[in-house]
Formats: sequence, structure tokens, C-alpha cells
Amino acid sequence: MKFAPGAWRYALLPLLAAPFAFIFSVTASVVLLVLGAATLGFFRDPERTPPPSGVVAPADGTVSVCREEGTRVRLGTFMNVHNVHVVRAPFDATVHEAEHVPGAHKPAFSKDSDRNERVHLRLEPTTGRASTEPDTTDETNADDDSSPAAEVTFIAGAFARRIFPYVETGESIERGQRIGHIAFGSRVDVVFPPSVSPDDLAIEMGQKMTAGETVILEPDADTGLGMSSLEGETGLEMGGLDDEAVDSNGDGSTEDVAN
Repeated sequence: MKFAPGAWRYALLPLLAAPFAFIFSVTASVVLLVLGAATLGFFRDPERTPPPSGVVAPADGTVSVCREEGTRVRLGTFMNVHNVHVVRAPFDATVHEAEHVPGAHKPAFSKDSDRNERVHLRLEPTTGRASTEPDTTDETNADDDSSPAAEVTFIAGAFARRIFPYVETGESIERGQRIGHIAFGSRVDVVFPPSVSPDDLAIEMGQKMTAGETVILEPDADTGLGMSSLEGETGLEMGGLDDEAVDSNGDGSTEDVAN
């Protein structure tokens, strides 16, 4: 079994302490063994085989966010502690920018998570280029003439205290490639180009997804959606992104869901 980087750093201490704890308490020894094994389980990194086409899910988990934000659609996947925590690229791209934003560690499914620690990977498709016409709805991007087409955001949660991106600015990534992991659960969001609407998505709220394998957006040559919408052929813009997190009922589902 392959594990994400850092797995043994977290698991080694309880595993090494378990034999010594047995001298004093069988229960304590068993608890430490289970804790160490569970930690390795959290960091497991199974192989995945992407389908022949389509934009794939970046994370294992449940669809907890699907809403419009200006001209964009945000799709969020909530990862529970039992999910694989390795994040994968949804499509071929070049990393336009990798930005770490410090913040709190509130539960990832709550509205308070809008100020949580996060890492933004702003992506530009390798087969095309984003529009040079800025979106003036976002003043911070109004003068940006190299805005990428989409964004993948790692959001920390109550137990997710570490975000580990594997890629850097300027690096080329392939669909299904490992691009990072979040230690102990949280949420991963994808913000699509303006040409994608909620009805174009091939998923629904509450659906279980598998990173690198579940297709979240099918190619559609007739409408220019799917993979072709990520190829820079429709004048993609980057403005208007709301990188804040989700309104929630507290049960992993959102109140503000685009239909």
C-alpha cells in the first residue's frame, strides 16, 4: 500500500509506543496500535485510472457545494476522515499560481469555514490560454491580463491541520495526477470557467466521488462545454471568484445550491 508523504511521521510514534504501553496496560497498547494503523489509513494513496475523457473529481468524498458565484460555478467535495485525502488534477493544465492563505480550522462543512486555511491552485489549460480581458466585477483581478481559466482550492477543516501541495507555479500537470493532500479530512473545491453552468455538471448534491476517476464534466463538442470549455476557445475569464467557503446545514449539505 502506498502512503502520502508524512504518513509515517504521524503514525510512527503511536506504533513505537504500543509495545512499551503493553507493560502498563493492554488497553493502552491496543489503543496506540489502532491509532497508528488508522493514521496510516488516513494517508493511504491507492492508484487511480482516469477514464478516457472528461473532467475528473479532484477528491474522494461527497458533493457538498454546487452553486453559482457570479459567472462561475463552484463544486465542493467534503472529505471525511475515512476518505482518501490525496487530491488529483481534474484536467491537464499549467499551474498559473499557487497561493497559501492562512486562517482558522473550523469544520469544513460549516459556514464558519469561510475563513479557514486554504491553498489555491490557479490553473491554466495546457491546450489554450485564458482571456486577456479582465473581469471588472473583481477589482483585485481588474488589471490581471493573464488570468487562468479555473481554480482548485484545498480547504483545511477542524482536524485538517496541514495542507501539502505537490506542485508549484509554472509546473505542468496531467489529468488525474496527484497534486497534493490534506492531512485528516476537509474540503476541495473546483471553480469552473464561465462557459460551464450547474446543469452541465455530471454530478449531483450528496453524490459520492472518487478522485481521478469520477467524471464531473463530460466533453460536449456541440455546446463547447466539458473538456473543450477548458481549452481556451471560448474566451475564459478569471474574475469574480469567491474563495470563501460554504453555507451549510451542519450535515455536509448546503443551503445555497444552484440548480
